[in-house]
Amino acid sequence: MQASHFRWSSVFLILVATLITPAATVAEEPGTLRVLCYNIHYGQGNDGEYNLQRLADVIKAAKPDLVALQEVDVGVKRSGRLHEVKILGELTNMKSHFGPTQHYEGGLFGNAVLTNLPVETVLIQPLPYTEATPELTTYPRGAISVIVTLPNGERLNFVSTHFQHNVEADRVEEANAINQLFADNNVTTILAGDMNAVSGSEPIRILEAKWKNAIDPAASPSAPSLNPNSRIDYVFYRGESLTMISSEVIAETVASDHRPVLVVLEVQVR
Repeated sequence: MQASHFRWSSVFLILVATLITPAATVAEEPGTLRVLCYNIHYGQGNDGEYNLQRLADVIKAAKPDLVALQEVDVGVKRSGRLHEVKILGELTNMKSHFGPTQHYEGGLFGNAVLTNLPVETVLIQPLPYTEATPELTTYPRGAISVIVTLPNGERLNFVSTHFQHNVEADRVEEANAINQLFADNNVTTILAGDMNAVSGSEPIRILEAKWKNAIDPAASPSAPSLNPNSRIDYVFYRGESLTMISSEVIAETVASDHRPVLVVLEVQVR
């Protein structure tokens, strides 16, 4: 079998800080962070309807400080050419940042971050992937990383990512790349995303070598949202100032084809 050839996508390797909407207040309870990970299926729910307000309502109900979004459209034909990142930021009253990974139907597709914390910088980082062929459909992969300031004054790196859906070797390479990019330092970091990998698989083991997995004991399934049978959406963290308080998969069955994952972390006050 011919070996897969990986390449680093040249799309959007830039340092930016854009799409800022008015900031909300920081977490109501000092000393905690509420982190939400949500693959929003480009705005389309299980009923076939594109409904950003419904997604915003799900997000707001979780009262998050940091939100990692995957499968987000900006200017894409299928979702009505809407700027989904900007609209979701406005609807949730959070700052919004987009990390595109590819061109699609006349627009851009990728990951995003919403937050109510002060943002210093934003980095859009490509990840390795196997280029598509007529026989194999793959997509460029990447991560968006934002440096925020916590209420205790500490700087924290928050990363949203989405691994390849159908090539295990890509997911392994992407997990290794994430570790090299974001775990080989002393910066307190939270990583959230759709890893397209179940608990105990090689990509998750690679991440767990560098990160703490903020997962509930049952490893509750997150996809598909209607009758979930696989846990593929995760929140990981690293840093001595963070301790997990709780982790849950929210039982939302309509707004997207994934269920959101909510993790509450305690932040040590120094």
